[in-house]
Amino acid sequence: MNSIQTLAEKNSSASNQPGDKVSIAYTQTRVHSPDQNLLKNNRIITAASPGKWLESYRMLRTRCLQQMDAMEWKTIAISSTGEGTGTSLTAANLAISMAMELDRTALLVDANFQNPSINKLFGIQPGLGLSDYLINDSELSTMLINPGIERLVVLPAGKPLFNSTEMLRSPKMVRLVNELRSRYPSRIIIFDMPPILSHDDTLGFSPYVDCVLLVIDEGHTKTDELRHAATLLKDTNVLGTVFNKATDNKIGFSGI
Repeated sequence: MNSIQTLAEKNSSASNQPGDKVSIAYTQTRVHSPDQNLLKNNRIITAASPGKWLESYRMLRTRCLQQMDAMEWKTIAISSTGEGTGTSLTAANLAISMAMELDRTALLVDANFQNPSINKLFGIQPGLGLSDYLINDSELSTMLINPGIERLVVLPAGKPLFNSTEMLRSPKMVRLVNELRSRYPSRIIIFDMPPILSHDDTLGFSPYVDCVLLVIDEGHTKTDELRHAATLLKDTNVLGTVFNKATDNKIGFSGI
């Protein structure tokens, strides 16, 4: 796939030993200079002060990577049972946390075509994205953005799709996921997905990723909703659940 081979993210990870720093040189990838106040207001961890909340994301990162490395998994979909749980923020901060690892790179893909949020979190102007690649064969390398964070690249959602479920499980999307998974040994790919109970996108796409992480809104996500989601994902590798909006200003992780 020619469009994948021009990702413009050049690294030497193929020859890196565990613990070596992955060096990145962005050639075609657009580099975005974020507004630090916007990042802080949007609770992006690069603009956060040290504290329990920041350490919680580092702990989440470590526990996810331990399980994923043990299974040799590279792709993870982040979803929830309903709207407003902080799924996109969790996906963004988890991707940043993984990119902070010296021997890793992270690709954050906004696959929520109904309510894309990744651009807003980083202050990136809307433009071409994943949907344009799937529909119009737009060059993928022209859509990738480095949001001013080393070793992290973002692939925005692009224009809304009325047939998003069909496109997410199309042969072209499956080939893309497989290529992204195998292109760089050090890369983790995080997909920000819509809620599993209100859209069928996540359920339709789940067979093509290695695992799924569910975000739970403490105090609002109902037990029966979580049970329903677990039933839908019974044939999927569920990495665990993230307890977001916790009363102690931390996030929690429960492995499954």
